[in-house]
Amino acid sequence: MSHEGNRLEFASGEWMHGLARELWPIHRSITGEGLRESLRILAREVPGMTLDEVPSGTKVFDWVVPKEWVINSATLTGPGGEKVIDYSKNNLHVVGYSEPVDGYFTLKELDSHLHSIPEQPDAVPYVTSYYNKTWGLCLTHKDRLRLTPGIYHVKIDSDFIDGSLTYGEAVFPGKSTDEILLTTYVCHPSMANNELSGPVVAAALANYVHRLESQHYTYRFAFTPETIGAISYASRNLQHLKSNVVAAFNLTCIGDDRAFTYLASRSGDLRVDRVSERAVRKRVGAKLYSYLERGSDERHYGAPGIDLPMVSLMRSRYADYPEYHTSLDDLENVVTPTGLQGGFDLVRECLEVFESEEVLVATQLGEPQLGRRGLYHVLQKKSTPEEVMLRTNILAYADGNYSMRDLAEKFNTDLERIQMLVAELIDHDLIRLGRQSNSLRIGDLSNPKMAPRNTKNEKTDG
Repeated sequence: MSHEGNRLEFASGEWMHGLARELWPIHRSITGEGLRESLRILAREVPGMTLDEVPSGTKVFDWVVPKEWVINSATLTGPGGEKVIDYSKNNLHVVGYSEPVDGYFTLKELDSHLHSIPEQPDAVPYVTSYYNKTWGLCLTHKDRLRLTPGIYHVKIDSDFIDGSLTYGEAVFPGKSTDEILLTTYVCHPSMANNELSGPVVAAALANYVHRLESQHYTYRFAFTPETIGAISYASRNLQHLKSNVVAAFNLTCIGDDRAFTYLASRSGDLRVDRVSERAVRKRVGAKLYSYLERGSDERHYGAPGIDLPMVSLMRSRYADYPEYHTSLDDLENVVTPTGLQGGFDLVRECLEVFESEEVLVATQLGEPQLGRRGLYHVLQKKSTPEEVMLRTNILAYADGNYSMRDLAEKFNTDLERIQMLVAELIDHDLIRLGRQSNSLRIGDLSNPKMAPRNTKNEKTDG
């Protein structure tokens, strides 16, 4: 993997911030031309990225891909002819997937279709209604309080067509067919941390992986609309993903300067959890969340039956920062080049660990007989020596999912002590080192993905 001093332009916060500025004005939704335009821009920057379409009406697990939403304009004109809301000035002004409207309403009739945030009077809220047919307009609470009684003209020029849902994908083959999956969503209109930070950091990481001289793992990047896009992608690729993905990262809200956040997998104790939590904990402002506090696409990739080993990596978690889902989530005050750089560096560090750190694999089925190898105490007594127990504990967790560093933390002991005992167990052919793999078979020395190494003259590196 690249070293800190070998940073290329694509890995800079300024590069990512510039890409976000280009994407900012596009009105995205879970379907439609804005989504496709955004993905085409990302595909221009991500080597080998392809776009795929899932037709409207396609059943994906328990969901159905909706019709494509086409939005041309949306305005609210006041009693005196003044334009109160104009979608062309802020694409958050219209509720996502609003039905077409051309009618006149009293202020009282209009009230249930207006959305604002009293606690944030200068913010335009982001509101959607993808699957329940309705319409609505969003405005600052300050402007809402200025509305006077009278007749208002609402005109929303929208349509629903049989189209498709679009997603992007890029795959970078490694020496192994085992994969690391990185996902992000591309569907919200102009919001910086909640929307644009994930795709631009993912684009930078894709370029980073592409430029590696060699890597063990194959890397797969998926740029989808949130929820229905993730479900569609998982539905179309389920067996391949389940068979090949050894670690998965959902990237969202990863561009501000306030925090570093890890949200655990459903299991909470996978190798990707340990690697990610370790990387986040060492940073200032670290925040840790369980899967019970989920709210993004980790819900779908980690659901029962799909069971991908996914965590979410973020800066400030969705809903935890005040500008979330409002027009205040911008590229000036919230997402910064340094924030994006920090998000990129966090994920890159996790990938580097997977590339460089080996896991322990037992070569025997069942607990081996340590006594005949001189690794067990000679006489059976009431207590078992601590070192013998540590050997057996190492063997008990040599299932291809733990590195030496993982076990040092799990057993609350020094890494050097674990390294010494592992070297001893390797010398006795009881453990081998290898990369994490979905095709791992304990005791199967013929597995080409987990072939044993000659480590007798090598320094072990946890």
